[in-house]
Amino acid sequence: MSQFFAKDYTGAPFELFGPAHLIALALVVLVNILIVANRQRFTPQSRKIMRYGMATVLVVNEIAWHLWNYFTGQWTIQTMLPLHLCSVLVWVSAYMLVTGNYSIYEFAYFLGIAGATQALLTPDAGIYGFPHFRYFQTFLSHGLIVTSAIYMTTVEGFRPTWKSLLRVAVVINLYMIVVYFINSAIGSNFLMINYKPNTPSLLDLMPAWPVYILYMEALGVVTFLLLYLPFAIKDRRAKAEEIASSPLRGSSQ
Repeated sequence: MSQFFAKDYTGAPFELFGPAHLIALALVVLVNILIVANRQRFTPQSRKIMRYGMATVLVVNEIAWHLWNYFTGQWTIQTMLPLHLCSVLVWVSAYMLVTGNYSIYEFAYFLGIAGATQALLTPDAGIYGFPHFRYFQTFLSHGLIVTSAIYMTTVEGFRPTWKSLLRVAVVINLYMIVVYFINSAIGSNFLMINYKPNTPSLLDLMPAWPVYILYMEALGVVTFLLLYLPFAIKDRRAKAEEIASSPLRGSSQ
């Protein structure tokens, strides 16, 4: 048990796309498939239990993460302020689940799915492989961010709009500017916008700072459009069916 929370972990280190990583990814995918497949079976009571349950796990898991860093002497303002995208999304996703706030949902859908998926594929787990606390904390946190957005979409019936996409794009860019100056002031690198992180990420495939920020912007736009694509297709089909069944069109034939 001492190794479960150990700072100087002597167990197997985390291996990118190793067996433990792939199993964690498979479990996240499986949970979301089950939610989508059984979306019609949720009762009002079970929906409430699901939402409050996920919110509770998100908050408790995040608090445990801060406590572990504090008691192991790793908590610093340069690394632990809740300014990273996924750190913010833990709290706003929990709030969304409890309150059903649609404005928060817009950010949870686009930023949550995009950001947390990247974190799941290239997690910042350091040396802490299975079965260390950090391993479970990482995948539980990011997995639930994704699941929260998918759950609110498929079970609770929320959906983004084109205006949602525009609002999220504008706000996240304003947020990045603010965080850049905070990073410059305290020597941190939240949002990875002041320099590339030391852990493996997609940024390794991009040019040096600051050019890679433009690549991040382009990748973000493409990701947002892909996330909105199912709704764009659905709206286009609905509009085509409406036109095809309209009385005016029927009389002209």
